Amino acid sequence: MNSSEFYILLADLILITHTLFVVFVVLGLLFIIIGGICGWSWVRNPWIRLAHLLAIGVVVIQSWFGAICPLTVWENSLRQMAGEAGYQDSFISYWLETILYYRFPHWVFVVAYTLFGALVLVSWLWVRPRPFKKAV
Repeated sequence: MNSSEFYILLADLILITHTLFVVFVVLGLLFIIIGGICGWSWVRNPWIRLAHLLAIGVVVIQSWFGAICPLTVWENSLRQMAGEAGYQDSFISYWLETILYYRFPHWVFVVAYTLFGALVLVSWLWVRPRPFKKAV
C-alpha cells in the first residue's frame, strides 16, 4: 500500500466514523422516543443519554459559531494529502458523502441542528434517564 492509498483509507475511516456519529445522534433520538413509549429500560441509561446530549450539543455549538466539524477537516486534509480533489476515487466515500453532505445556506443547518438539539433536550425531560450512581 502506497502513501496515497493509506491516506485514502484513513479518510474513508474518518468518513465512516462521521456517518456513525450522525446515525448515533439521529437514531438515538428515535430510539429514546420509541423506548420511552415501549418501556425499554436501556434508553434510560444515563451514560448513553449524556453521550447523546453532548454529541448534539457539540454540533449545535459548532453551527452557531460557524465552525467546521473536525472530522470533516481531517478527512479533507487526508484526501488532499492523497492527491484527491474530491470523493470520486472511493466507492465508500462517494456514497457516504452523498448521504452526509448537502448544499444549503449555513443558517438552514443552524436552525435544523438547534431544533434537533431542542428535541433531544425535550426527550431528556420526557424520557428521564436513571440517576448516575455514586462511586463506592
